[in-house]
Amino acid sequence: MSTPQHPDSAPLCIHDMTVAYRRRPVIWDIDYDAPAGKLVAIVGPNGAGKSTLIKAALDLVPKISGEVRVFGEPYRAQASRVAYVPQRSSVDWDFPVSALDVAAMGLYRKIGWFRPVTRRYKEEARAALDRVGMADYAKRQISQLSGGQQQRVFLARALAQNADLYLMDEPFAGVDATTERTIIGILRELRDAGKTAIVVHHDLQTAPEYFDEVVLLNMRLVASGPMETVFTSENLRRTYGGKLPLLDQVGNRMAGGQGS
Repeated sequence: MSTPQHPDSAPLCIHDMTVAYRRRPVIWDIDYDAPAGKLVAIVGPNGAGKSTLIKAALDLVPKISGEVRVFGEPYRAQASRVAYVPQRSSVDWDFPVSALDVAAMGLYRKIGWFRPVTRRYKEEARAALDRVGMADYAKRQISQLSGGQQQRVFLARALAQNADLYLMDEPFAGVDATTERTIIGILRELRDAGKTAIVVHHDLQTAPEYFDEVVLLNMRLVASGPMETVFTSENLRRTYGGKLPLLDQVGNRMAGGQGS
């Protein structure tokens, strides 16, 4: 997909992608290139296909049409450079593993499947937990953790991969203020290190503060690009159908230059 529209250097390129569940289209004709070294929010109403977009990019759901490239190659060829943080609601938190076990799962490509996790890798996993403030909970079963703590453990798993592209599905949903601050701090560290993070985000008020760029999605791609030019009242109305009273407030805030 090395065309001027889809440069091989981009962390994620999506070309003409359509996804359907039971023959019912969920996202249509998506064309998008993710910028390198940026924090990108995917924003849109419920049912807009935000999670589907990420899952299709990761080959977790089948595509009807279209093509996805990660750093110029098919995802499978670049999987080691990609880390995924799923929605917390999609995880079986009763599975009997510790926080350290979960963080170590991010190292399995280095360790090899069904091989023992040696002391070296346990220390790497513990260091990832420490980055998210969860080192003291390393031996705790994940079922015994709060929602915010569980989310931080899954973030540690992604960090342990030392990826170049991070795809996160609503990491801020239902977490406490401490966890939210931890997550945005980690995202900024990743950006400062030249990494790219693409995050499904539901809070319109914090989006301009947390992210550099935005993808506005409602089954189709409404607009994408820098937050200061794309995250406008007009584009939000096109995305949400003018249903949210918050749209004017958000647009006015951006117009006043308070969004970054």
